[in-house]
Amino acid sequence: MSNTRTLVGLDVGERRIGVAIADLAVRIAVPFTTIEVDGTEVQAIQAIIANENADTLVVGYPRNQLGEATAQTRFVETFAKNFESSVATMVYQDESLTSVLAEQQLEAHKKPYSKADIDAQAASIILQDYLEAHHG
Repeated sequence: MSNTRTLVGLDVGERRIGVAIADLAVRIAVPFTTIEVDGTEVQAIQAIIANENADTLVVGYPRNQLGEATAQTRFVETFAKNFESSVATMVYQDESLTSVLAEQQLEAHKKPYSKADIDAQAASIILQDYLEAHHG
């Protein structure tokens, strides 16, 4: 049995949720999927956590430019509570400007992309930032 730890990252929005995955042994976050917010999103994320045997959930934490909590911050905190019993560890990671950076990265590939692609890429940036800050 593998001794690998898997992490799932989320970029939570009101319409879509970007999902990224990382293996702690490799420490590279990759975009995984985007989930439409349609009432089944909690079950879909719980299924990903279970299927990937993830033990850590990293949730993007939105704040305004002054670093203060906003209505979106409270929305994300409330949403994240759905997963407290699904993983051993749930943490928040600052998501400042990740969507802008995600779009810049996708533009650099010079291929068509969608808003869903931006959300998944933003989730991978959030997860990568967490990996670099906490797992070198």
